[in-house]
Amino acid sequence: MDNSGEGRGLVLVVEDEHAIADLERLYLARAGFGVHVERDGAAALSRIRQLRPVAIVLDVGLPGIDGVEICRRLREEDDWTPVIFVTARDDEVDRVLGLELGADDYLTKPFSPRELVARVRSVLRRAAGPQAPRVLAVGRIRLDLGRRTAEADGRAVQLTALEFDLLAHLMSQPGRVFSREQLLSAVWGQADYGGGRTVDVHVAQVRAKLGDASPLRTTRGVGYSASAEGGAGT
Repeated sequence: MDNSGEGRGLVLVVEDEHAIADLERLYLARAGFGVHVERDGAAALSRIRQLRPVAIVLDVGLPGIDGVEICRRLREEDDWTPVIFVTARDDEVDRVLGLELGADDYLTKPFSPRELVARVRSVLRRAAGPQAPRVLAVGRIRLDLGRRTAEADGRAVQLTALEFDLLAHLMSQPGRVFSREQLLSAVWGQADYGGGRTVDVHVAQVRAKLGDASPLRTTRGVGYSASAEGGAGT
């Protein structure tokens, strides 16, 4: 139930009606997002924690754990991933309840799939805040996110778009270890659980280009991080 995106990140769709889920997936994928679909609340909670999507399109009336309860649990865990509620009930009380729980937006069925895409883009813009050019520096590596340039010890390093995005994601939170699944979700926009080798290959390519200035570290059995100390493993 996965589609690879174009660098916009992974959107998790939680919807038990197959026709609606397929339509949401189609239009979000066309807009360049990776998409993963879950049909029930318990599975959705597990996937949210595993994949760390950029946004969640969440049906309120799910079997088992409903959408309102999912949102409540996420906010209690201090997870503020943007949530767009989708519901068949056009009731002001439901709408207010959803937004008070921390949902970012609200759509009532039937809705235009183009409107859904527009809402997802809108909540992501709000979540990102002002997009001023930023520079990331970890150890001997410097990334200019606005110009998308990389330097190692002051010399320019040529990275592909994917290599740059992977390095930037790791350097954005120095010392944090990201699993391969989390990197696939954030950088590739995929929920491809067999794609760990793809991550390994790209990490190796980045390390080769950065040489001994590379800040990338491997935590065996867990994943990768960026650290000023660099090194191959822990």
